[in-house]
Amino acid sequence: MNSSIDIVTLISLIVAVVVILKLRSVLGRRTGDEESRIERFRTERAQQEAATGTDKVVTLPRRSEDPETDFRADGELATANAEARIRAFAGSNASVRKGLLDILRFDPAFDPEKFVAGAKTAYEMIVMAFAAGNRKLLKDLLSSEVYEGFVGAIADRESRGEQIDQSFVGIDNAEIVESEVKDGIASVTIRFASHLISATRDSAGEVIDGDPQRIKEVTDIWTFSRDVSSARALANPNWKLVATLAAG
Repeated sequence: MNSSIDIVTLISLIVAVVVILKLRSVLGRRTGDEESRIERFRTERAQQEAATGTDKVVTLPRRSEDPETDFRADGELATANAEARIRAFAGSNASVRKGLLDILRFDPAFDPEKFVAGAKTAYEMIVMAFAAGNRKLLKDLLSSEVYEGFVGAIADRESRGEQIDQSFVGIDNAEIVESEVKDGIASVTIRFASHLISATRDSAGEVIDGDPQRIKEVTDIWTFSRDVSSARALANPNWKLVATLAAG
């Protein structure tokens, strides 16, 4: 009798563990714990660096991995398909369409939809890294000029003993508003509309700016750039943040 009870108990425990693991695999990842999110990003980036020898900032998957795009031996067909996708993506915005097509001519693997997806990930990482004062992560994601500005703001905040409590709620929209290639440098500007919960606390822990209980709508216009001037440059798929503008 006791042996039967032990076996039933053991089976029940196994089933419970399996159910828990299944639930964990399908639950969302936004927990409000920005440090865990940043660490996951750093781990993934380190694995990519080990495989390619370069930092992955806003890394776009190669189009050959997309089952909807056939690259076969027909380069002209692949180019025509890529151009058609970009024209459909840009819609009636002629200047954006021209800029994206120019980028495609330098980088045949460029895909604006995948670029926007990567830029959204980078946007969240940068916003949370700034709030956490994570200089190391910011250095990998920003151009030197933008990095200096961010780090200066972090240093000023720290000198006053202030801290930012911030949770990233989500991005409502990310839209390419400008794109171009100039002197071999591709640039894409995106307008991000996001929601954050943010509050700045003084050294005593008192809220001096923002509201830890209120979701705030934020609009940022950010420009990412990448060198596409040569085959060697194209071997490095990194895009870095080179300019920021807070629109609201």
